[in-house]
Amino acid sequence: MKNVALIIGSYGGLGTCFVNIHGQKGGDMILVGRSQNKLDAQAKEATAKYHVEIHTIAVDLSQPEAAQIIYDTCQKKDWLPEIAVNVETPTRILKLFLKDMIQRGSGKVLNVSSTAAVMSGPLQAVYYATKAYMTSFSNALWRELKDTGVTVTTLMPGAMSTGFANAGGLGDTALFAKATSPMPVAKAGYEGMEKGELNVTADLVGAQKIFMPLSPMMPKKMLMNNVYDMEFRGSTNK
Repeated sequence: MKNVALIIGSYGGLGTCFVNIHGQKGGDMILVGRSQNKLDAQAKEATAKYHVEIHTIAVDLSQPEAAQIIYDTCQKKDWLPEIAVNVETPTRILKLFLKDMIQRGSGKVLNVSSTAAVMSGPLQAVYYATKAYMTSFSNALWRELKDTGVTVTTLMPGAMSTGFANAGGLGDTALFAKATSPMPVAKAGYEGMEKGELNVTADLVGAQKIFMPLSPMMPKKMLMNNVYDMEFRGSTNK
């Protein structure tokens, strides 16, 4: 395999975009997700379309052993990879894989965070907190890895039209009323990763364009009230 990308959550909105972008560049892939049927269908389609080598790993990412399973499987097949998915699994995966990348002297990691990382999120408190962790963790690694040939880039998208909003009961909220397509976000993240950028903020919509630059200066209570209003309107949580 050559120019291998490990894409976790590969058949989700952004994951599918990353598969297409990397495939267009002729890169081989290791696709990871819970459903083997979905992984097989995606691998078959991408192989036929891009003529690249693709392997799959079906694993429940919510399980603590998921990172070790992914790493052990890759090592058995002699695959060299990349990453993404909330807190524990990304941390475990990077702890396992970064040492190999450093030893090799090359590697690029793109961690998917969110604009949610810069604020607290009433009605989505845990989600916002995990994204704050991902951004802080990834940024620290970016500096720690300086001069190793390995980079860690953090993608911070705004609201996107993927399955996430509907699954979380947010499809009808003000926050997702003008959600953008995931493809331009994925392209911006991929290009930023290739350049070794620190953070990539892509395709902000509506009030996010105002909140992002102003959030560090806004009173926290005011900011949380605004976030709450955007989450609440139309939400099944009300």
